[in-house]
Order: sequence, then structure tokens, then C-alpha cells
Amino acid sequence: MSQAPIWTGVSVYMQSAIATAKTVTAVAKANPGVASAVANGYANGDFVLLSAQGMREVNNRVFRVSGAATDAFNLEGEDTTAYGTFAGGSAKKLTMGTTFATFASVAVSGGDPDEIDATTIHDTIKKVRFGMFSAIKFAVQSQWDLNDAGLLAAIAASKLKAERAFMFVFESGERMVFNGTVSASGVPTGSTGQVAQTSINISCNGVPTYYLT
Repeated sequence: MSQAPIWTGVSVYMQSAIATAKTVTAVAKANPGVASAVANGYANGDFVLLSAQGMREVNNRVFRVSGAATDAFNLEGEDTTAYGTFAGGSAKKLTMGTTFATFASVAVSGGDPDEIDATTIHDTIKKVRFGMFSAIKFAVQSQWDLNDAGLLAAIAASKLKAERAFMFVFESGERMVFNGTVSASGVPTGSTGQVAQTSINISCNGVPTYYLT
């Protein structure tokens, strides 16, 4: 029987570079979804940030490329069969070259839908409909170590109010990738006798994508 991964030996990466956008002319409703992009230059295993109109379910999300061809690539593991109709978009290849070495804890909130009251005068029990989902937010406590290139890069991204892609890789191979806006003041906090820490907050644009390996 398989077991859930443990928060030890986790590698955390942040986008260090993003390539020029390639126009995506279509994303087929298929399993996996197939994106059409002429002369895209992608290879299997590349990670791309996808922007999409119409097929909102894939908008602002990070995907791993599989089935790479000259003019098309698969969104690995993503079943787009029941998604909206793609109307236009682009893909940008990501380089996940920045690593973190000082994360102490990760807390996640959000991702829940608004509950809209749909009760009528005929009902005896309240009814609700789901509305917009709240943004998923990662609250990270990191040791305040200015030798950590990842921490410095997060502070720099925060100053620019910039989006960055992230990847968490567990020791057992599972990984999570997502795109978000970074907030990191770099101000140290703590108490007597404790290691100085600082906060890094990431608000997802879109939702994470998960891979078994």
C-alpha cells in the first residue's frame, strides 16, 4: 500500500527565467489535452506557463510537456475533455533554476468557493450554489539566511510585485507546480534563543498541477 509523502527532503524551486511566448492556436478537448503551437521547440519534460482564453481551467497554470512534436505538445496528465472551448493563448517555457534551502514550514489556505444563497420561498432547507473560488495561498516561514539564493530571489520578486512559477518535489518523487505572485519583505522575526525567520507569501494565479513523479 502506498503512503503519503513526508515533509522531509523536499526540494523547492522557483522560476529563474521565462522564455518568449509561443502562440497557442488550439487546445484540444482530450486526455491529455493537446496544445497546438507552431515550431514551439519544446521537449518532453519541459515546464511551460500556459495562458488561455475560453478554456479558463488551464489559464495561468504550469504544465509539464509530453508528446512533444514540432507544432504541438501534450499537457501531461491534464484531462481537458470537459473544459471550456479554447479561444486563444500562449505558452512560455520556464527555467526552474532558483532553489530554496531554508524553508521551515508551509501552510496553505484558500481554494474554497463562495457560497451563494439559492433558497426560494418554496424551500424548507437552505440551498447554496458555488460561486468563484478564492485564491490558494501559501504562507511559508523561512529561516532568515541571506546566503540562501532562493530567499534573495523571492525578496527581489516581491519588490517588483512579480509572478513566479514554483515547484515542490518530495523525496518520494511527487511534485507540485504552480504560478503565483510573491510577497516577501525579508524582515526577520523571532524570539530569544530562536533562529531568525522571515515570511514568504505566494498567492496562486490559477491552481497547482500535480505529478506522481
